[in-house]
Amino acid sequence: MKIAYRLPSYLQVLLCSVCVIVICSQPGQAQTDTFYKGKTIRVVVGFTPGGFYDRWARLISRYMPKYLPGNPDMIVQNMPGASSVIAANYVYNVSKDDGLTLLAPINSLYLDQIVERKEVQFDVRRFEWIGTQEKTPIMLYMRADAPHKSIADIIKATEPPRCGSTGTASTGYILAKVLEETIKAKIVNVTGYQGGSEVDIGVERGEIQCRGMDIPPHFGREPFDTWHKRGFDRHILQGGPKRDPRLPDTPTLFELMDEYKTPESSRRLARIILAVGEFGRPTVAAPGTPPQRVKLLRDAYSQAMKDPDLVAEAKKGRMDMDPSTGEELQNLIKEIMEQPREVLDRVKKVLAN
Repeated sequence: MKIAYRLPSYLQVLLCSVCVIVICSQPGQAQTDTFYKGKTIRVVVGFTPGGFYDRWARLISRYMPKYLPGNPDMIVQNMPGASSVIAANYVYNVSKDDGLTLLAPINSLYLDQIVERKEVQFDVRRFEWIGTQEKTPIMLYMRADAPHKSIADIIKATEPPRCGSTGTASTGYILAKVLEETIKAKIVNVTGYQGGSEVDIGVERGEIQCRGMDIPPHFGREPFDTWHKRGFDRHILQGGPKRDPRLPDTPTLFELMDEYKTPESSRRLARIILAVGEFGRPTVAAPGTPPQRVKLLRDAYSQAMKDPDLVAEAKKGRMDMDPSTGEELQNLIKEIMEQPREVLDRVKKVLAN
């Protein structure tokens, strides 16, 4: 014979309260966790296909979905122009803030905002920074047959070398401005190229003589492998605080600033501007993306960075990895954009056309 047992009334009330809490909390969580199921995430790349921004976006888009609940599809859309300002404007102002549109912009995007260029229709602080997979110290290469064999030659030259860049926020453009400000090395910027690959073709054709660019891709793809075998280019300087192992004989800008006795105010300026290297090749989401989806995207990005298959593909493609989290990048952009007004004004004056 079964004996029925009735809970005391106070325990019944307590149990009902717990059930209500659990039931009420589940739908929101379930909705968040299943949002991406059957969806497609679009990654808007601010450059033409083939460069490292594009290559990284495509590699990440193959692995991030594994770590997102619902395993959505992920596609890459190239939207080149104005060193990714066009793509940034689009994601900031046109795309929905639902977590289905990501942006892979140039790492120096914040500088266009500091300079207050009229094309800028975004606030970099409002993007949701998802992560970056590398650090990107910079360098300056020159055609080996150019008359400028060193920084000293550039400083003394009556006719400055002509270097190509994609726009006013590009690495090459920024480096040229910093060199002139810190060590009086004058470079003529030729802007308007659609991507880094087009700049390199311009160097090969003799339209221009040099390019300022990130170090990793210079040792990770053609045409540079062939150039190095042929002795086509010369490495003039690098922008990191210490020499990169791949450029053991190339002086750093900081060494050159010591040699040329650059004032401390200009050194601080250089450090702020060259912070672009810390952003690597970042991924961001549209402003207003729900916090829970931002967390999902950041977690998926971080997990993808540890995926053995992604790491193996990156190594095979000679794509360096030194990841930073979305939280780290969000703090970095906040730190940069909240510099004293006089510092930002100096940056604006240096980089303005």
